[in-house]
Amino acid sequence: MSLFLVHRYLGEEEEGTVSRESQSQVLLAKLQQKVKQKQRQSLTELKESVHDKQTEQQDVKKKREADKDNSHEHLHLKKRKLEAGALCDSDPDSCDAKQKKKKKKKKQPAEGVSPVSKGDGAEYKEGQELEEADKTTRSPEKTSVPAGFTVLGGFESKALQKVHRVLPQWLAEPDVIHRDIKSNLVPTSAVSGVCAQLLKKLETNGIQHFFPVQAEVIPAILEGAQHGLLIGGGGYRPRDICVSAPTGSGKTLSFVIPVIQVLMQRVVREVRALAVLPTKELAQQVYKVFTSYAGGTPLKVLMLAGQKSFAAEQASLSEQRGSVRRSAADIIVATPGRLVDHINKNSGLCLKQLRFLIIDEADRMIDSMHQSWLSQVVKEVYGSGAVPEATSIFRRTEAAHITAASLSPPQMPLQKLLFSATLTQNPEKLQQLGLHQPRLFSSIHSPSNSTAADPSQKQDRFDFPQGLTEYYVSCTMDKKPLLILHFILCMKLCPVLCFTNSRETAHRLYLLVKLFGGVQSAEFSSRLSPGERKKTLKDFEQGKIQLLISTDAAARGIDINGVKCVVNYDAPQYIRTYIHRIGRTARAGKAGLAFTLLLRVQETNFLQMVVEAGSPGIQKQVVKPETLKSMEAQYEQILQELARVIKVPSQTPSVNK
Repeated sequence: MSLFLVHRYLGEEEEGTVSRESQSQVLLAKLQQKVKQKQRQSLTELKESVHDKQTEQQDVKKKREADKDNSHEHLHLKKRKLEAGALCDSDPDSCDAKQKKKKKKKKQPAEGVSPVSKGDGAEYKEGQELEEADKTTRSPEKTSVPAGFTVLGGFESKALQKVHRVLPQWLAEPDVIHRDIKSNLVPTSAVSGVCAQLLKKLETNGIQHFFPVQAEVIPAILEGAQHGLLIGGGGYRPRDICVSAPTGSGKTLSFVIPVIQVLMQRVVREVRALAVLPTKELAQQVYKVFTSYAGGTPLKVLMLAGQKSFAAEQASLSEQRGSVRRSAADIIVATPGRLVDHINKNSGLCLKQLRFLIIDEADRMIDSMHQSWLSQVVKEVYGSGAVPEATSIFRRTEAAHITAASLSPPQMPLQKLLFSATLTQNPEKLQQLGLHQPRLFSSIHSPSNSTAADPSQKQDRFDFPQGLTEYYVSCTMDKKPLLILHFILCMKLCPVLCFTNSRETAHRLYLLVKLFGGVQSAEFSSRLSPGERKKTLKDFEQGKIQLLISTDAAARGIDINGVKCVVNYDAPQYIRTYIHRIGRTARAGKAGLAFTLLLRVQETNFLQMVVEAGSPGIQKQVVKPETLKSMEAQYEQILQELARVIKVPSQTPSVNK
């Protein structure tokens, strides 16, 4: 079979006479020829492929060069157009004549020659094409976009959708309190729930009418304890109370009266009420009100604010009754720092039976949450250890979801009472307080039923005292002390409470006024000891001091009788600071004045801040330069003397040690 195939390959017949050797030689020669042919074909194919690649590269180079030439021509045409435009600007008459000639040439080409075939016509058509291409490149927004595709990075500015702030229902729909105090006074006997003993005490203290805040809040707190001290209404935990009302509207008495009345029912003395306040002076003021109305009752009030040594406070917290050491106080008024010290050092402060947690100046107390005083108080209230579960009548566990198991057996509730003139409406901040079904009493409320707040509103709005008149004075830095002296000596405004942003500024202004003479002045800041600050406030209330220069230490909650005028020597940076400063006057419905000294660069921002906060109107007070000239000569001498006094520490008055 193989021989047959070989014979067919060689083209010979099967019966050929050629010998086997000659056949093999012929076969070998033919095979060699075939191999050579294949090699030649492969070489030619390689040469052709290399040649094709070279031609392709040359074509690419030619195309790039042609593109460059076109771009250069395009730029050249643009330059020519610019130059032509410049010439037209310089000589418009000649330019108009040339353009008319060109138009005639374009309209009447040579006969028998098409614009494409003629040289000038070709240039015309090419220039026209380039102009059209330039127009398309200059107007990318006109290019068509395929349907279904979104163009990214477009030049059209779309109006962003405004986000509306949505408040919880208890914040959006509060119980409204009347702003006008004088026309909405309520007789003490007309408020339901107040016992006869406290009504008599109120009458003894000269109080025959409740302010609108007191008339609304006192019954609400008493309602939560109408079934007794130990159990809430129907076994449920009473709602927490939040009060946002102007300064001087009677917020302190609105929690003192109901707390004392509820605790009068107690049998065993335990700490049932804890009032936490941001400053020592404010704590002392609230302590005085509590002791005034607790007189004649078995209740005892104690203050933990650093007025005494830690050991003395620790000894006053508990007393020995038989073989058991029991609490010596029913009501405690404290500052956060001192309160945390007593909790951490196991000084004998037991809060297992706490019924009321009162947080005054709540917005500032929220800002001081970094001290974690609230979490430590709650932990102490619901923690185990001090009172064994077997000996306690009612076990206390931290409130969670209300279920049948959580209500059996019933336990004494912990009710939080929050008070502030600038209570925030930020739910995120209020959430830190862990409020239980809160109820808000507020004198600031828009009549709209929607819970969506105004998106253009940049800050919270507050209520300003009704009898307050606000002014601002535009001045320079060196005229500020003269204006203070002008208010007292010329305008006869007395007494004046003046606020500065730092204790250094307060001290320098105090020294300057003292050197000037003619004005009884004092300073009130952290430079003074607690005893000195107490004496200074007492002298100011008694009228012995005409000008009290203070830092913001006196701006929060302190009720200073007889302040007719408040002056912001330094403009406050925050609206809450401004509201608490001016709130030292026009208290309890009385009239008051507030002046703010502003530099020209401060006017726009300050006035916008005050208007957005809900101010009824701040007026500009113009002080003519002629009215200050009589004091300028003495003022210049005092400034030189003041520089010497500040350099020599020994000349600093002893009151500022």
